[in-house]
Amino acid sequence: MTPPSSCYVKILGREIHWMDWGPQDGPVVVAWHGLARTGRDMDELAAHFAAKGFRVVCPDTIGRGLSQWSPAPDDEYQLSFYARLAEAFCDALKLDRIHWVGTSMGGAIGTVCASGLTVPRMKSRIASLTLNDNAPQLAQSAIDRIRAYAGNPPAFDTVAELEAFFRTVYKPYGWLSDAQWLRLTETSTRRLPDGRVTPHYDPSMVRQFTAHENDYLIWPHWDAIAAPVLLLRGVDSDLVRPAVIDEMRGRGPGAAGRLQVIEVPGCGHAPALNVDSHLAPIEAFVRSAGI
Repeated sequence: MTPPSSCYVKILGREIHWMDWGPQDGPVVVAWHGLARTGRDMDELAAHFAAKGFRVVCPDTIGRGLSQWSPAPDDEYQLSFYARLAEAFCDALKLDRIHWVGTSMGGAIGTVCASGLTVPRMKSRIASLTLNDNAPQLAQSAIDRIRAYAGNPPAFDTVAELEAFFRTVYKPYGWLSDAQWLRLTETSTRRLPDGRVTPHYDPSMVRQFTAHENDYLIWPHWDAIAAPVLLLRGVDSDLVRPAVIDEMRGRGPGAAGRLQVIEVPGCGHAPALNVDSHLAPIEAFVRSAGI
């Protein structure tokens, strides 16, 4: 398999980094990471699909990974701007029809895109939508937990200490090999002026929760989705509540019979998408949706 390419593009005045996997002429999967993460979280998913002939593009959201930090955090760290970035990204790469796989925040961005309410052209582009532990309404207690650690990233003297921190914070991801934990750490690290290491992202991205308090309450977008949807929920998730899934079944794609829900054992928020039991149902779903 051809090694992935590390790429950059300037869209909406901001430089965005992404990893590009697989054949350029294959059916396209856009894999979008979670709130405080990077596109490198999708390495296993991307390798899996690329080996099956898919092209997989894994962006770093603005303010994360190798993408530019926003000079206007209150305006740009919100779902509507992320959706506009996604549209401009697809325009720049000439991606006319895609399968969207989104973890947590990446799922919310996909929901906003697939609805067409904010970025109308994206509705017809999205052939299928996979939500990895995300829903149009999230548990407030979990949002408060995420906001508490994401808004105040710790700093450590060594990368080993940062890895230990990540292993604790992201324990709900489920099983990761030692090599995967190390990669997660090394792709999530930046060094501060004082020499210590800290998570890679712009701490201001957490202002999404203060400047846009109900940004993740997106039922109108859910109701407008025409594409089939797969929801993977970590059995121990504190973010996606069973009552919300029940409501999803009765609205939008759920009411139309286009929602499939799979409970993922051994995980909370959110499954790491790094083992066959996570990846096989996504592949089956994507193939069933066609292109």
